[in-house]
Amino acid sequence: MPQTFTQPTFLPLTTAAARTAAQSGNEPPVRAAADVVWRRAAEADAAAADCWTALLANCDSPGRRLLPSRLRALTEATATYAGSPWWYGDGSHLRRRVAEAEFQLFEAVREGDGEDFAEAFVGYDQAVATTVVAVQSRLGSMA
Repeated sequence: MPQTFTQPTFLPLTTAAARTAAQSGNEPPVRAAADVVWRRAAEADAAAADCWTALLANCDSPGRRLLPSRLRALTEATATYAGSPWWYGDGSHLRRRVAEAEFQLFEAVREGDGEDFAEAFVGYDQAVATTVVAVQSRLGSMA
């Protein structure tokens, strides 16, 4: 009997929001920036799954070491999609929320704490997805 295997998903909200933004009717440069967020989310999600496995096995792995750079890349892509004026202006509360959640994830990985890792990922996913949706909403209201 074949076994089915489902990879854990750590960024479902971010992935869905970025996919929607990338497929939206916005101008090509905006869609391209959203597409980068979508790709970075997929890369971070894959690294998170590897890291989660390493945390459960209480071992070090390439995924565990790779996750921080993947998260930084996703955060940077989100900032680029948002645009500097908004990210450091009206969206600064979301920028701080993303940064705090990212820090909590780094700490959980450093400490090898699976429970904190899972909780921090929920916060990070919500923060990044909320940012993408807020930018998409702002862009939609400008059309």
